[in-house]
Amino acid sequence: MKEYLDLLQDVYDNGVGKEDRTGTGTRSVFGRQIRCDLSQGFPLLTTKKIFLRGIIHELLWFVRGDTNIKYLVDNKVGIWNEWPFQSYLNSNGLSDLEKHTCEWQERLDEFVINIEKSPAFAKQWGELGPVYGKQWRDFSGVDQLSWVINEIKTNPSSRRLIVSAWNPPEIEEMSKAGLPPCHTLFQFYVSHDKKLSCQLYQRSADLFLGVPFNIASYALLTMMVAQVCDLELGDFVHTFGDVHIYNNHQTQVLEQLSRSPQDLPTMKLNPSVDSLFDFRFEDFELVDYAPDPTIKAPIAV
Repeated sequence: MKEYLDLLQDVYDNGVGKEDRTGTGTRSVFGRQIRCDLSQGFPLLTTKKIFLRGIIHELLWFVRGDTNIKYLVDNKVGIWNEWPFQSYLNSNGLSDLEKHTCEWQERLDEFVINIEKSPAFAKQWGELGPVYGKQWRDFSGVDQLSWVINEIKTNPSSRRLIVSAWNPPEIEEMSKAGLPPCHTLFQFYVSHDKKLSCQLYQRSADLFLGVPFNIASYALLTMMVAQVCDLELGDFVHTFGDVHIYNNHQTQVLEQLSRSPQDLPTMKLNPSVDSLFDFRFEDFELVDYAPDPTIKAPIAV
């Protein structure tokens, strides 16, 4: 993933200080792009271990149209927990509780247990609002994923093979317990030699923590769509708006940049799956992944 490391170096060297919603502060640039040839391997970062189980379950969660973290919690994936937890704190007079202290962590752990054990609690506090899954499967009544699959199969030369998560009338509602979509829009492209490519536009990109997830997730989605549409693999193109490194990720970024990338792994999909909505976690197998150790960093919420 030299393309990713080059972008990380670019933002570290050329980013300018910018305040942000979280109060953490960033080094930020505007307008970048990377491209990955999916026929050359699965673009999963090798210079640190990436939480693939989280990527797969999150993508399946999006595809099924779910917006409640209970499915993720039940599958031991905590990448979305802090947003509804912060909303829970705010609603219970605990908004001043300092993040990542012992008390904060204890309350988060209790919150997650309640999500897992109590359907009523999960229904009240685990909902993120009309975020990705809702928009992909029900954008003002339109099932965009079903529509785009049908279009790829029946009208592959179309220049309208687009799925959007950015629904302006629902942005405020998304913000109450979750986050308005960062990866806002993606477009498929079928070439003359029947290869499927995908371009993602990401309005806001946490380069150290989020972007490796996003690359792998949309590469995997492209592979799934290609399989069910009987197409070969083309490119994944990742286009960024505000791409940034959080100020509390600087040390981790330098450690990341000191490492050398290895050969990309291979992702195998269960060839018997012929519907995008029938994929399950067990249908994915990653082969020859030998990453460097994990580099931990806090999430800016």
